[in-house]
Amino acid sequence: MFRLFKHYIPHTVLLFGLCDLALLLLAGDLAWHLRAIQIGIDAGSWSERLMPILGFALVNALSFISIGLYSPEALRSPRYAFARALVALSLGGTLLAVVDFLLPTVGFWRSTLLYALGLALVFTGIARLALSYAVDRDRFKRRVVVLGAGTRAARLKALSAQEDSGFAIVGYVAMSEAHRVLPEAVARDGLGDLNEYIARVRANEVVLALEERRNALPLNDLLRVRTRGYAVHEVSSFLERETGRLDLDTLNPSWLIFSDGFSAGRRYSSILKRTFDIVVSGLLLLISLPVIALFAVLVKLDSKGPAFFHQQRVGLYGRPFSVIKLRSMRTDAEKDGAKWACKDDPRITRLGRFIRKLRIDELPQTWSVLKGEMSFVGPRPEVPRFVGELEQALPFYAERHMVKPGITGWAQINYPYGASIEDARNKLEYDLYYAKNYTPFLDLLILLQTLRVILWPEGAR
Repeated sequence: MFRLFKHYIPHTVLLFGLCDLALLLLAGDLAWHLRAIQIGIDAGSWSERLMPILGFALVNALSFISIGLYSPEALRSPRYAFARALVALSLGGTLLAVVDFLLPTVGFWRSTLLYALGLALVFTGIARLALSYAVDRDRFKRRVVVLGAGTRAARLKALSAQEDSGFAIVGYVAMSEAHRVLPEAVARDGLGDLNEYIARVRANEVVLALEERRNALPLNDLLRVRTRGYAVHEVSSFLERETGRLDLDTLNPSWLIFSDGFSAGRRYSSILKRTFDIVVSGLLLLISLPVIALFAVLVKLDSKGPAFFHQQRVGLYGRPFSVIKLRSMRTDAEKDGAKWACKDDPRITRLGRFIRKLRIDELPQTWSVLKGEMSFVGPRPEVPRFVGELEQALPFYAERHMVKPGITGWAQINYPYGASIEDARNKLEYDLYYAKNYTPFLDLLILLQTLRVILWPEGAR
């Protein structure tokens, strides 16, 4: 995997992304030449059209990311990728057309833009079809030897068997017979030189997945493996890299203390994040005020009660604050206390179901962002009652409050709407990953992919 600003990007995603960017640049340049030939003028020098073509490519590349063109489904299925590319290019083209209308000397001619979008769609479809057959995905998979044969090793085995896995396990070594659950594991005592075994199975990484590490670390083996040039990973670090979340089953306080993350240097990221929140929330409030006002009236007409809903939530460092949303439930929805939302929740009004799907009910929360109680990106703020229950049931739950809560977040774009302790556990793993690794780059990825969640709101309740 390629690491960029603390976030790991699979090699296949990087390959497909660079290929798409090159094709977008090619489509923009060919469209420019086609339009110039059509109207009988010279296309001009490369430097004259560089900025419009580069702008076309970058806008549509960002649109590809936001629509999910690099999701596991899109990387597997050319048909799925083509459908998403059509949506992405439509959105990117609309944005560029608006820019061309406002700043006609900066962008493409609108006819050139149409040619470029058509060519980009054809090129993307052909490239995805070709790459799906030409690229051997197994070649990109890292070959891993697992030191351990217990439940943690079995967890890695199940993960490697998934279709979208980025690694293949080529051997298991049982460092002791205690806790063994994998019969295929080779006993360390009868193995001889561990380095020779790793070389024989052509592995390039070693993962330490012992059930009990106290006085059981094979330090001599690990030292010799590492000095031979093989990468050695602790199971929690390996799972963080492969899954984009912190695995609660293998997590312990010492790993959180000594691992990379929670950097003091991110104070500069925090300043940038707060500046972004102030500027964008102010603009968004101005732009969305008519929409909020319209739906406030519709909420009043749809059901009895106030248009807005106020509720206490837990924010940064566990401090309570009041969040405001457009009301989407009946006024007596919480007469017996706060409850988890569920599928087809009878407490949701007719209009409430619609505004939840489009996230319109979240728009008033930009006021909390402007005040500094929330951010655009961060863990979802929960009500105090749920927080108390979850802190008792889930380890490290309080650590998610080390960053500001957000309207959208890493958990929200990676996991469907949660309505149980188990769902909260799964989302906590993503929240902890964000709290540990957040950077402006990760925030940008989350904001871009939030568009995908809005357009395909299968998780909204």
